[in-house]
This record gives sequence, structure tokens and C-alpha cells, in this order.
Amino acid sequence: MQKITAQQVRSSFINASRSEAAKLNLPSTFDTLDWENLEFLGWRDEKMPQRGYLVVHHQGKLTGVLLRAPEGGSGKRRVVLCELCRDVFSKEDVYLWVAKKAGQSGKDGNTVGTLICAEFGCSANVRKEPPVNEINPDPAVVVLRQIAGLESRTALFLDRVRGDSK
Repeated sequence: MQKITAQQVRSSFINASRSEAAKLNLPSTFDTLDWENLEFLGWRDEKMPQRGYLVVHHQGKLTGVLLRAPEGGSGKRRVVLCELCRDVFSKEDVYLWVAKKAGQSGKDGNTVGTLICAEFGCSANVRKEPPVNEINPDPAVVVLRQIAGLESRTALFLDRVRGDSK
């Protein structure tokens, strides 16, 4: 991901009001992020932990989505797979993050949701090299495939928020 500014983040949201975007709290590590190893910028609001944000370059434009996590976390302890990174080895909690749809549909109360790592660690998860074996003779190729999958599934979710697909 290319480095972006706080103002670019705040003006990128497609499903948040201007006041919601203006009040968001950037991650405390924003100024030191390793942009080259991020497919998207995702974080939980430190002051409002049920609120999350996902910002990504999508269709040639910086696109941000305001997300809502379930009250009290994921509830019962059960193992679920993040739909974006699909890391089967991650010990991180996965939440059903819900986003208000963009435009009039969202104003009418329509939402979409997907399972995403609770702390948005997907970019790091897809970069974990698998052990070398006959199935994965070249771990670097596997990592590239995992990164491409993360980018593709993130784009599909953004399309659902925008209302481009069902």
C-alpha cells in the first residue's frame, strides 16, 4: 500500500458521515506504519473498540469503510476463519464486522458483514511462509498467492459495501 495522510484517510470513507470521519481516531502507530507490507490499513478505534476502519486503494481510488464489531467481542469461544486472510494458523480472534452500505441503501439501514481478524492483522498473516514440503516447494510463491487472495477478497467486500454486487 502507498503511504497516505490522515486527511486522505478521513476523506476516503464511503459509508460514514463527514462528522464520523472527522472524529475517528487514527491508530497510535500511524506515523510509523510499514506501508510496503500492508494491503490495507485496518484498525480498531482505541477510544471506541466496537468501531473499526478499513482503508484500501480500490478501483484506482482510496476507499474507507467504517465497521462495527459485536458488543462484547465474539461471544462464545469458537474457531472461525477470517474471510479476508483465511489464515488457518492465526490465534487472533475473528469478529463479524458489519458495515453500513454506501449511499441511500446505507441510510435506509442496510448493512453487509464479513468475518475479519479482530485486530486487522491480515497483511501480516498472509506473509507467513509455510514450511517447505512437496506441496509447497517454494514458500515465496505461496505468500504471493496469499497476498493476491487477500487483495481479491478485500475488493469483493468493498464492492458489497458500495452495492456493486450482492
